[in-house]
Amino acid sequence: MFKKSKWMTLGLILCLAIVTAACGNNSGSSSNNGNTASNGGSSESGSDKKVTINFMHLWPEGVSAGQNKIVNQIINDYQKEHPNVTIKQEVLDNEQYKNKLKVLSASNQLPDVGVTWAAGFLKPYVDGKLFTPVDDLLSGELNGKFVAGTTEAYAIDGKTYALPLEFNIAPIYYNKEIFKKYNLEVPTTYEQFKQVVKTLSDNGVAPIALGNKDRWTGSLWYMYLADRIAGQETVANAIKGTAKFTDPGLQQAASEVQSLVDANAFVKGFNGLSNEEAKSEFLNGNAAMYLMGTWELPNFTTNEDIPQSFRDSVGFFKFPTVEGGKGNADSWVGGPGVGLFVGENSKVKEEAKAFVQYFVTKWGEQSVTGAGVIPATKIDTSSIQLPQLYIDLFNELNKASSITLFADVQLPANAAETHLNMIQSLFGKAVNPEKFASEQDAAIAKGN
Repeated sequence: MFKKSKWMTLGLILCLAIVTAACGNNSGSSSNNGNTASNGGSSESGSDKKVTINFMHLWPEGVSAGQNKIVNQIINDYQKEHPNVTIKQEVLDNEQYKNKLKVLSASNQLPDVGVTWAAGFLKPYVDGKLFTPVDDLLSGELNGKFVAGTTEAYAIDGKTYALPLEFNIAPIYYNKEIFKKYNLEVPTTYEQFKQVVKTLSDNGVAPIALGNKDRWTGSLWYMYLADRIAGQETVANAIKGTAKFTDPGLQQAASEVQSLVDANAFVKGFNGLSNEEAKSEFLNGNAAMYLMGTWELPNFTTNEDIPQSFRDSVGFFKFPTVEGGKGNADSWVGGPGVGLFVGENSKVKEEAKAFVQYFVTKWGEQSVTGAGVIPATKIDTSSIQLPQLYIDLFNELNKASSITLFADVQLPANAAETHLNMIQSLFGKAVNPEKFASEQDAAIAKGN
């Protein structure tokens, strides 16, 4: 969790970046055939030595077409500029990636370069001496290139263990054509939102696309309700363990989750659907709303695999305020997105660091126009024509009163797992709000 002042500083710097502006496929890379062990090596001495860098990431073509295209372009360019280097990719979707990272870490077989999340997610890998510090990169060519507050999310005990690529907030995307068909206005209050849900459900339209098999997706809904009802500070303190999830406001948020379930707010079978399956329901026009991070912006702006007519129909709104609640509409759930790590046990550690430095720089330059991603690096956008949806969300980011980092990313590993399990049980009505709260408090109290 980051303090409000830090996030406001971040917003101002991001604002300066955008004000300057006016405010694939895998064919280009080598396939790894599933072997991501850190076994890169060299066959020659000197600057011409042959090097293989294993790179595992989570941007498959199709569902992450924009990012995938950029990754392959960066790799192609790097290999042309460094003909002695071969980058082998293994590409997995989000949940497969997380699971494989755990498996590989248990056998000390992490890739040379991989993707990680910040804070609590990062810590077990740092404690296990699996990620190498990258502070030398921050004091070199990348010095001063990152938006304030982003690299700090990847620092533990004064050392930085990954370099961030993205910055995200989580809006509610909605299908403007569906709203227009049923004469629906964008809701600003939670009561209005519930009426939108009722109208859609009464007309046989799934109100919300949610794939809660992945659990963190449901956590977004709970986090926003908790923020709007109990306030950002209470949520932050509960996650830190200085307050309790048994707080009345936080339990009310849990009750509201189950009220949404009772109101048929989510697509059928949501607790057994993956996020990718649920996203397809939104992309196919079968669901009217979808709460997700701005990493999805490419699918609504630049991804040409998705019909232009659909992309034109996507709008967004802020999570509505709750009458009598302590939160406000300018408080967001979000934070630094994924970052790149270098494996501590990599046999090509220095070459891997050089690739990471190159990748981060090129990603920042290309991700805005090539994928519609909000980068973690400062970018001069003075000559860039940006989609309106991108600009509008950037402006909202700059107005943020606070940004609360995703709960499962903040929490220590075991407590995060308990949180996610309780989220799925809450949405499935397998536990009541009291049990949901007490289990999390107990897990956080254990401190691991």
